[in-house]
Order: sequence, then structure tokens, then C-alpha cells
Amino acid sequence: MVADPQEPMDQSDKSSLLRQLRIAPSEREGPAPGAARSKVLYIALGLAAGVFLLGALAYWKWHSRNYTVEVATALAPSTAQGPAAILQASGYVTARRQATVSAQITGTVKEVLIEEGEHVKAGQVLARLDDAAYLAGVDQARAQLMAAQALEAQYTAQFAQARRETQRNQDLIDRNLVSRQSLETTQTQQDTLAAQLQVQRKQIELAKAGLRGAQVQLAYCTVRAPFDGVIVAKAAQSGEIISPISAGGGFTRTGVGTIVDMDSLEIEVDVNEAYINRVVAQQPAQAVLDAYPDWNVPAHVIAIIPTADRNKATVKVRVALEQKDPRILPDMGVRVSFMEPGAARDPARKPEARAIDGVLVPASALVAGGGSGGTVLYVLEGDVARARAVKAGQAFGNLRAVTGLNAGARVVRAPPAGIHDGARVRISKGGGNE
Repeated sequence: MVADPQEPMDQSDKSSLLRQLRIAPSEREGPAPGAARSKVLYIALGLAAGVFLLGALAYWKWHSRNYTVEVATALAPSTAQGPAAILQASGYVTARRQATVSAQITGTVKEVLIEEGEHVKAGQVLARLDDAAYLAGVDQARAQLMAAQALEAQYTAQFAQARRETQRNQDLIDRNLVSRQSLETTQTQQDTLAAQLQVQRKQIELAKAGLRGAQVQLAYCTVRAPFDGVIVAKAAQSGEIISPISAGGGFTRTGVGTIVDMDSLEIEVDVNEAYINRVVAQQPAQAVLDAYPDWNVPAHVIAIIPTADRNKATVKVRVALEQKDPRILPDMGVRVSFMEPGAARDPARKPEARAIDGVLVPASALVAGGGSGGTVLYVLEGDVARARAVKAGQAFGNLRAVTGLNAGARVVRAPPAGIHDGARVRISKGGGNE
């Protein structure tokens, strides 16, 4: 029997319905304590992983950074410090006479006759350009000259005929055989032809000048050495376009090659302005190439360039090499020891030698850091800087004696901020005092 929906609900049914709607205590308390702890643990692990990744990224950037540094060579006392040396400075071998040879016209290279390292003489042919158009120009100018000369011969003959007719009419008019008008006509014709002959002679001079100009342009197709020297760079190949000015597109060469006069090699060093008062013109010096640390080359000061570099606080000094040698090449690193003025020219002088323990390095290469003497420097191994603990000793101008390092080692001069053991570096070309 189905209950009537309008019929009142029984009391027992109401109690049963209330029990069904009641919320259990376990359901009112929320999730279990173990689940909450797991959620907190996951969040903590995620934060830790993020911090670790950020730290790893910063460490990687720190260690992968490239530092631009200047490098000096640690020298043994016997090669670095003579008994009369009063200052040390480093620099580079430079050429006072150096040229990038180019053609004076724009053209296509037909052949290049040089290679790097080749010795050439002044006037020697280095390259040839395509000269077909310039040969045609010479032929045209020569033909114009010949035509002008032929026209001059014609005017010369006509002028001679007009002069004879004038002379004949003059004889006839004296005998009253011709009119004065006929004489004046022949005289005018003679004067006209004389003027035309003068103009044509000027045209011949113009044609000769045009021929000379065409021949000069043709000569520009042959590139020659301006002086004796050695080819240090070959810049063009056959088939390329060469121009004395840049075309802007990157496909036009501006030179055939670079030639250096090896007899003009000298040294340029930067001397700290605090020590420039120790250097004078004609002062004796000794040069030691970084490539040959046991070879002392006699030298002397040429001149002190009368200007200072405000960024480096240095003054440039030119030093002449008194000994020419094929081993000395442009842009080689070199260290110069400035001697006491007059020391090299007084053989009887016996200055007191100073004993030096260890090797000599630039004072700027030393930084505070630990080790036996509380000092470290950075030694270059390939493109990596390695920290080396050394003990600093006696100072010699802007050099410092250290122990714990071998002669010939390359050290970082004035280590930049942030450099560390194992840092990757690249060598700068700038010079400096050592």
C-alpha cells in the first residue's frame, strides 16, 4: 500500500531521517594528519630544488665567465735585472715603416705574385689587375694623337700654299697685273690657316697628354712594392675586385697585401708616469723578448712621446734595437730594462750587483690571498688562470722578486676583480709596466 504524500510523517520516521543527515565526527575533523605532513614536505622539497637550481646557475655563470687579462712573463734575475737596471717596462715590437699596398684604381685582380713571408724589393711586381679596358684606352688616345698630327700636316701644307699665293700676288700687284682685293683675299686665307695650324698644334699637345694619362692608368694595373720588406699578409686572390676605397659591401678588397720593412723595427713600451722621470733620450737599455727569455738584445731610448694616456696613466717610449735579427718579428712581446744613463758607455764602471732570490714578476700581479707569504698570483695554463701561492721578496722598481714560481711562467698582470682559480681568460693586447 502506497502512503499518501499528504499524510503526516510518523515520529519514528522523522528520527530516522535526522540520523541520516547527521555528520560523523571523523568527517568534521578534515584530512588525516599524515596527508597534511606529506603536502608540507612536497612544498619544502620544491623550494629546495629551486634554490639548488638557482645556485647551480649562478655557479656555472661565475665559472664560465671569460676575463680579459694582460700577461707578463716571470724572468730569471740573470735575464731580467742587470746590475745597472733602474726600471723595467713591457711592450711590443713595432714597425715604423709598414704599408698595406693597394692599386690606385678599381679593378679585378688577374694574378697575385706574393705569399706571406716572402722578401720583396722596391719596385717588384706584387699583383696585376685586368687591363683590357685600359689597353683600349691607350690605343684610343694614340689614335687621337695620330689623327691630330695628320690634320696638322694638312694645315701645314695649306698654309705653305697660301703663303706662296700671297707672295705671287704681291709681285703681280707691283706690276699692276692683279687687283689689290686679290692680294687681300690671299693674305686673309694665309692668316686663317696660320691660326688653324696653331690650334691644331695645341690639339696635338692635348692628345699627347691624353695618351700619357691613359698610359698612367694602364700602369696602375700593375701593383709594385713601395720599398724593400717582407710580406706579412696576403689580402687578395685572383678574381676578386680591389679598390683603393672601401665599397661598403664587404666583397671588395682594399689592399693586395701588407709589407713590413724589417730594418725599421723598434720597441714601444708604456712606462708608468710615476717613473717616467727615470727615462731620458739616448739612455742605454736591454730588451728581452718573451719568446727568447735568455737572449739580451742591446737597445737605447729613441724618444719619449710627449703625451700621456689618462686611462692607463702611462707615457709611451720608443726604444731602438741595436741588433737586427730575423727572430725579431712585429708585435712580439718584449720587456725592456732601462739602464742607468752612461752605464753602457763606461766599461770601467763596476756597479754593485744585487742578489735576487726567485724570479721577477710585475708587482701588480701579486694579490693578497694566503700561501706561505700570504700572497698569490695567477699563472696562465692555456686559457685558464690557476692560483699559485708565492712568497714575495725584494722590490725592484715596479718589479717584485717571488719564490715558488719558475722562470718563463706567464702570470696575469693586475688580476681583474672576481677572477678565481680555474677562471677562463683571454689575453689582451695592451702593454704595461712590469
